[in-house]
Amino acid sequence: MDTALPPYHFTRTTLRAVVGIMFFLAGLCFASWASRIATIQQNLKLSDAALGGVLFSLPVGLVCSLPFSGWIITRIGSRNLLIASLIMYCCTLATLGLAQNTVQLIACLLLFGFSSNAVNISVNTQAVAAEEMYGRPILASFHGLWSLAGFTGAAIGTFMIGRQVLPLHHFVMIMMVVLLTILITARYLKFDKPTSAGPAFVMPDKSLIKLGLIAFCSMICEGAMFDWSVIYFKKVVLAPREIMGIGYTAFMFTMATGRFIADWFSHRFGLKRTLQVSGLLTATGLAIAVIFPHVYSAVAGFLLVGFGVSSVVPLAYSVAGKSKTMSPGVAIAAVSTISFTGFLVGPPVIGFIAGAISLRASFTLIALMGLCVTVFSTKAKL
Repeated sequence: MDTALPPYHFTRTTLRAVVGIMFFLAGLCFASWASRIATIQQNLKLSDAALGGVLFSLPVGLVCSLPFSGWIITRIGSRNLLIASLIMYCCTLATLGLAQNTVQLIACLLLFGFSSNAVNISVNTQAVAAEEMYGRPILASFHGLWSLAGFTGAAIGTFMIGRQVLPLHHFVMIMMVVLLTILITARYLKFDKPTSAGPAFVMPDKSLIKLGLIAFCSMICEGAMFDWSVIYFKKVVLAPREIMGIGYTAFMFTMATGRFIADWFSHRFGLKRTLQVSGLLTATGLAIAVIFPHVYSAVAGFLLVGFGVSSVVPLAYSVAGKSKTMSPGVAIAAVSTISFTGFLVGPPVIGFIAGAISLRASFTLIALMGLCVTVFSTKAKL
């Protein structure tokens, strides 16, 4: 089963560039959806609690994808899986704009979550291969490109909202850009030969479980920023419509910046110290946004959150990709089972708490997740 173009000869520089492009495309797809959640919520007349229920279909789709992704990557390789899943990802994005009711939106989000996890596992496996060719930490810079795409997607989304462009038209334009870029660049990905079918799921060892839990807490915070930051600025901060996306943009900017310096920082100060500082920055930033729900203070808080979550996931995946007990693809899939679930479970939980208490209360809980990153990192042997 070969869904990709024939592999071309490439240098490590070429591979790094193309893998970076794939990260950017994946981030652009997700950020395009995240930037229009408030619009879709309004169009479908969903309450915060109802939106939380709808968003829960994303982690359900992810959970359904986990055993499949861990199994299929050993059969067709990360290169073929990345190409196929990224095509599915951008096409599913377009269907989100077609949803006319809650049931249709849930069905589309199930597919969106399913394909997002396959993209996540395969693109990180390619990144680990590129990192091995360089012989030094570079994986965080790939995640920086994902975040930069999120910043770009947020800016495009803000522009589309300002011009009152329908989500469908917005998403179709993004889909066409992604498909064209895949056609041009995918042939330069690293070809990895299939190994064996293997089990559908592999339980990670103790060290990988600890990494997964740390990343899980951080990704709950990250997921909250993606799905609820615009709504927080709209309903809690009471920001004017034209700057409702400023908090999300600020968060994406510092997350991208932090990931471009994370490799240097972790090499200079160590993995444990980097994770401890990351958790404290996340908790502090969210606390500022909750205690002082004004435009300037909330933006400052979101800037800190971006720096806080920037390095946790790249470091976790980099360590997982060097596992001595399983192959890089399977190890990353195992850690992703724990960590990436937090990214998608967090937003619907926020919706439920917001509906029962308030949106500020739900962001207080997310701040505690930032503290958990620091606590778990301190106790873990890293």
